[in-house]
Amino acid sequence: MSSAPQVRFLDRTTPPHIITLILLAGVSAMVMNMFLPSLPNMTTYFDTEYRLMQLSVALYLAVSATMQTIIGPVSDNLGRRKVLLWGVALFMLATLGCIFAPTAEVFLFFRMCQAVIAVAMVLSRAIVRDLYDQDQSASMIGYVTMGMAVVPMISPGIGGLLEQAFGWKSNFWLFFVVGALLFWLVWADVGETAQPSDKTVLGQFREYPELLRSPRFWGYSAAAAFCSGSFFAYLGGAPFVGMTIFGMGEAELGFYFGAPAVGYFIGNGLSGRYATRFGINRMVLWGSLANFFGTAVSLAIFVAGAGTPISFFAMMTFVGLGNGLVIPNATAGALSVRPHLAGTASGLAGAIMIGGGAALSALAGFLLTPDTGAFPLLYIMVLTGLAALLAIGVVYRRERRLRLA
Repeated sequence: MSSAPQVRFLDRTTPPHIITLILLAGVSAMVMNMFLPSLPNMTTYFDTEYRLMQLSVALYLAVSATMQTIIGPVSDNLGRRKVLLWGVALFMLATLGCIFAPTAEVFLFFRMCQAVIAVAMVLSRAIVRDLYDQDQSASMIGYVTMGMAVVPMISPGIGGLLEQAFGWKSNFWLFFVVGALLFWLVWADVGETAQPSDKTVLGQFREYPELLRSPRFWGYSAAAAFCSGSFFAYLGGAPFVGMTIFGMGEAELGFYFGAPAVGYFIGNGLSGRYATRFGINRMVLWGSLANFFGTAVSLAIFVAGAGTPISFFAMMTFVGLGNGLVIPNATAGALSVRPHLAGTASGLAGAIMIGGGAALSALAGFLLTPDTGAFPLLYIMVLTGLAALLAIGVVYRRERRLRLA
């Protein structure tokens, strides 16, 4: 569908308003990183090791990846609206579990349960693909995922201030309140956009091989996974680098931590404006180059012995810029390989991206010590940036072959 659908805000007989889709994407991003400045003090609260509490990022991402493989086919069968409502409601219950957890292990269990909010990220993108063609959907996904840029830009700073004023639980109480408001918004505004399916949920899962046999799907998904891998490694390692290597406080770290989100916001804006003009492949290539540039220059600065908080976090802006260009365009490409499987493709591509991110986040947290400095993190980010360039190269090669066929 290429023509603009009729949309009326807070009318659930029409497709959801762009504001609702932006908020859905933004909340899923907020839950991922807002509480990160609190990790050191949460470690003290639960009387455990930082490496265990750092798993609150990696385990969340791992479960999120698993959830996305389920959410896509289920929403293709049952519809976007119903799955969104159930997902947000379960997220609220999981948040209460985090707040009242008596031990680190119980907290981590409910933190994994919070990953059900992945429905917001997966289905905000699938809804766009329900309504628009490939290049238009890339443009719209760019605007939608700007919520994923604005929120991470400010949420760590807010999280650090809440931590200092009220303690770490205040972040999770805010999650609960935002979840309640989001539930109301979904109920009031999200009309169904998925085409009726005559297949069972199990039948939808059987469509996975059709996607997995597509080299273009793998190329787009891998480009998004490796480019975002740099960012997820940053999520897992930057709090340690900031507080242990550079000696920052929670509020200061929260301020600097949002640096990639500045670039992400710009990249999403460029995607929304220019994806239709230049095509998704060029946008993915340019974004992969920006991501690699930022990590490679940062590594070179540290190798030269000139690494500072300013140099480290400033170069992370290019990581955000690259992700802002790559993710909406690579996602639109992955969803357009088989348009009738938009929900399934969104879930599977998201699972590949988040699953890789979980592994890289955990790896960065595991390798970083006061003796290593920031080097393990930067090595990981440079290698994943290079892999993203190779992945989009696969797409270019495949499309040249298809045109010759």
